[in-house]
Amino acid sequence: MGETAVNGTETGRVVIGLDVGTQGARALAVSAKGEVIAAASRRLKNAGPALPEGRSEQDPEAWWSAARACLREVAGRVGADRVACLAVTSTSGTVVPVDASGRALRPAIMYNDGRAVEEAAEVQAAGRALAERLGYRFQPSFGLPRLLWIRRHEPAVFERAACFLHAADFLVARLTGEVGRSDSSNALKTGYDLENLCWGAWIEHDLGIPLARLPHVVAPGEAIGALSRAAAEETSLRVGTPVAAGASDGTAAFLASGAISPGEWNSTLGTTLVVRGVSANLVRDPQGRLYCHRHPEGHWLPGGASSAGGEWLEHRFPDADWRALDQRALSLSPTDLVAYPLVRRGERLPFIDPRAEGFTDAPVSVTPESLYTAHLEGTACVERWIYEVIESLGVPVGPCLFATGGGARSREWLQIRADLLGRTLIRPRVVEAAFGAALLAAAHTLHPSLSDAVRSMVRADFEVPPRPGLRAAYDELYARFREACARRGYLG
Repeated sequence: MGETAVNGTETGRVVIGLDVGTQGARALAVSAKGEVIAAASRRLKNAGPALPEGRSEQDPEAWWSAARACLREVAGRVGADRVACLAVTSTSGTVVPVDASGRALRPAIMYNDGRAVEEAAEVQAAGRALAERLGYRFQPSFGLPRLLWIRRHEPAVFERAACFLHAADFLVARLTGEVGRSDSSNALKTGYDLENLCWGAWIEHDLGIPLARLPHVVAPGEAIGALSRAAAEETSLRVGTPVAAGASDGTAAFLASGAISPGEWNSTLGTTLVVRGVSANLVRDPQGRLYCHRHPEGHWLPGGASSAGGEWLEHRFPDADWRALDQRALSLSPTDLVAYPLVRRGERLPFIDPRAEGFTDAPVSVTPESLYTAHLEGTACVERWIYEVIESLGVPVGPCLFATGGGARSREWLQIRADLLGRTLIRPRVVEAAFGAALLAAAHTLHPSLSDAVRSMVRADFEVPPRPGLRAAYDELYARFREACARRGYLG
């Protein structure tokens, strides 16, 4: 089933942002003022085969089928001649070996595939100098270990591959007919050097992956090609429509939050809690909790992800009336309970501990409403701890934070977070990766720069300041939370 929305009042030029995720594709046509003029969505069909636990693959042709349907529908709504540019975002760390024509030689190995554990350790050893200089570790979720896995376990595929692409690169190749172009946001996890803006010789010398088979990389928002005649026929867009380099889905969603200047940060609270901000300087975390993307205009984008978040609520209260619980929570908070909302073992931020487990320090007689509230507070405590870690690394965090994700739909949860953080939370009006891709398409077309595009197109929905008179009570709650974590050996 598809989804379509259209606002017929806008007649000027538009840009299109295309996001192809794990479950489906979404395209937005957006005006220079940030108005969503048209939108279309498609779910992926028969995208991935059944695989053993820990493995995840998808057919890239399923991405293209969903993407072209979205683009065709949006083009029909706004008119192909109005489209000034388009940009693509997709999953980070996903890799696709392709032939010279851009056709996939095997299913894509997805971002959440866990097969390349041994290869990740080898890549980390070979690329230690780069990893230490940029302040991260090569993980099994990164693209480069997956390329080494293909070289080792599927040598015939490896030898036939003309280029190794990321998910967004594959779609760009189908749009432009030019194979082997990428953006620095996606290339990070394949070992691209974000300081020197090049592929390191160690990738070929130590890992046996020819640099000639890695894509040419440009900054997100830069011109990367133009729509081919074949793609124009499939999408109903105009031949020669400019295509701008996109970014990973996380980076695109971050840009859509409105954070653009050093000291501005965004918290995305969904299944897990993800933070990302803007820094004038490269941030190096000795513990590896944070790592940096490169901002297209030269700043750095440090960030990281906790394993805590809204998943606990989905796990513990799957059929509850969350709206009613939210309304009750604000009158109950701050509680005298302490909770760390982890569903499964392991934490990544504000501390790294693969053995960490969630907990609730509460009496047996605790009411569901109080338990629910305690976990809203627990997530806010994790968020405060994360920003304390960030500041301890010498990175500025401003007095206001942008708040996105499903958790930002609850005003009550936003209020509890604002109270615990002691900062005003700003919820943007439209926050999704497709909108971030549209911002990148608007940079240098509808606007002079990406910063200008963000300032002109991103609008705040509302702000939630801390409530006066509650700071001491929430500070005491946070202190009890940290003490409970310390007793379990959870230290930042």
